[in-house]
Amino acid sequence: MTDWMIWFAVACVLVVLEMATGTFYLLMIGIGTAAGGLAALGGMGVPEQCLIAAAVAALGTFALRRSKFGRPDHTDAARDPNVNLDIGQVLEVAEWRHVNADSYTARVMYRGALWDVELAQGEAAVPGKFIIREVQGSRLIVNNSDATAHAQ
Repeated sequence: MTDWMIWFAVACVLVVLEMATGTFYLLMIGIGTAAGGLAALGGMGVPEQCLIAAAVAALGTFALRRSKFGRPDHTDAARDPNVNLDIGQVLEVAEWRHVNADSYTARVMYRGALWDVELAQGEAAVPGKFIIREVQGSRLIVNNSDATAHAQ
């Protein structure tokens, strides 16, 4: 087997492994090994092939790390509507209970069950429609910003 065949075989194996992981880092290394294979096809020696493969893989990994695909997502699942479909939904609160200085709670029927509802900081504790902004266990954190617009 010639050098370029080995480089491309390794690149193919890395691409197949990448499909199992989904991180794109093995893909960058696979692109580097393919560059090493191209260097071998171009007639370069083994040290040059290795240097080119390493440089391309390192640059690809660096570029991936700086892109949006290489950074882990640090969103809070309790506030993410893609994780919890209740976020952004409207519910009706008939009356609030004053718990302490800035804390108000209520019990409301939502989706066929009773839920504990807590009013977000800085919101007015008046009866009416509220938007779910966060879910903490079995407690819904709500505010009344734009609740009437969402209800229509």
